[in-house]
Amino acid sequence: MPDWDSPAFTAAEVARYHDAGWWSQTTLSDAVRRNAQHFPARAAYVDHPGAELTWREFDAAADTLAARLAGAGVSPGDRIAVWHGDSAAIHVLFVAIERCGAVVVGIGARAGIREVTAILAAAQAELLITDEPRQAAAADLEIHTVHIDALNAAAEIGLPGPQLGADDVFLINSTSGTTGLPKCVVHTQNRWHYFHQLAVANGQLSGDDIFLPIIPTPFGFGLWTSHTTPIHLGATAVLLDRFTAAATCAAIAEHRVSVLCCVSTQLTMMMADPASREFDLSSLRVVFTGGEALPYRPAAEFEELTGATILQFYGSNETGLLSATTLDDPLERRLRTGGRIVPEMAVRLFGGEDGDTDVTDSGRGQPACRGPATSLGYLGGADHDKLFTADGWMRMGDICEIDADGYLSVTGRTSDFILRGGKNISAAQVEDAVMTHPAIAVAAAVPMPDEVFGEKVCVFAELADAKVAGTGNLELPELVEHLLALGVSKELLPERLVVVDELPRSSGGKIAKGQLRQISGHS
Repeated sequence: MPDWDSPAFTAAEVARYHDAGWWSQTTLSDAVRRNAQHFPARAAYVDHPGAELTWREFDAAADTLAARLAGAGVSPGDRIAVWHGDSAAIHVLFVAIERCGAVVVGIGARAGIREVTAILAAAQAELLITDEPRQAAAADLEIHTVHIDALNAAAEIGLPGPQLGADDVFLINSTSGTTGLPKCVVHTQNRWHYFHQLAVANGQLSGDDIFLPIIPTPFGFGLWTSHTTPIHLGATAVLLDRFTAAATCAAIAEHRVSVLCCVSTQLTMMMADPASREFDLSSLRVVFTGGEALPYRPAAEFEELTGATILQFYGSNETGLLSATTLDDPLERRLRTGGRIVPEMAVRLFGGEDGDTDVTDSGRGQPACRGPATSLGYLGGADHDKLFTADGWMRMGDICEIDADGYLSVTGRTSDFILRGGKNISAAQVEDAVMTHPAIAVAAAVPMPDEVFGEKVCVFAELADAKVAGTGNLELPELVEHLLALGVSKELLPERLVVVDELPRSSGGKIAKGQLRQISGHS
């Protein structure tokens, strides 16, 4: 049996999800063909700055590339690794692989060789396709590698297919965790089709919207915002090769972007950059954000500056989502919570010494879910007992509270606490408090060892003014005085402040706290 078989969905659940309309028989490849017929001249993808690809051109390019892949020996069921930057080409490649009936092994563009090697080995990929910036690094890998341009120019062609179905595995990607080697997550198209439908309803999206997704494509958030939703809607997506606040603002202004998709750190960085005041951002209507806790102050300022509405969701690459906010939610709910629990994504809270005790009635615990947005789990059943509860609910790695109205708030990660003198201090709460200081753009709280208390609170920060960053102009006493004046709990006060030019980030765009723990002296 394939090593992605999983108890995540029973036959009855699969039938129910289809009957309810949450899952579809239509694939992304089908949607590309439909778009080519209905909107042939509409831009599908725009590389900023760079070329534009219409839906007709996208469909034709995917057909041609699928034939080249078949000519190169790609067969249904093969696993084809893709290590490629964010551009129109990667989306054509994903659809071409789908039309061959093969499975994409998605590798983040910023992944290091150690991470790439681990993913290739775990996924047992037959072929690696890469682009120019990654070609040299890929040369030392023990796998047959081909440059995307060489593949497009190949003379050999074959008959691709049959293409994948919406319930088939179409993608294996990695967790974008901050420590250790990645685990591979197994995806069907339908779990993201469900997420897509919910996003369309919550944000009132349409094919007339212009999307700007600035999260790496192979990961969950980047996948639905740059691939799944634009393709199903037949909308235009503008792509950046690499995120910077200034480039993002310039792209919004030039292309009249209406839907921005970013992690909360990127949104905070945009507000901290003067470029957000230098460009016309008034075309923005909706901003989808997630991945990390959203600091209230810069989020509220961004809404006031642009007129856009920020929508959060709570979930992961593995679970999809558990809760989400909508355009109808009030400001406080949208910016201070992860939204209401999604009814069809049944959610429980677990706790106790074994972590498998149902504590839902208490309103606080580690959430786990069952529903149409979840993945099939980790490839080969890796860490199955950590990902699933004993009775088959998929866990998140957070501690959350769910209020009487069904709104979920994250109070910290199970692995993201600072244990000071026997007291669990939420790193997320420290970060939210610290980022109320106007000089701080982004902050990350980690433990540092202490002989007396075991651990103390160490904060790494990027300053709002890039010219100031690294100069140490913000000192710890000034920050503590600011927090005390706001009435912040003393247990949340940082005991060390390290100002850096740029916080390290994982290939998934999240702050790499594992590196910061090493710098702070914490093993």
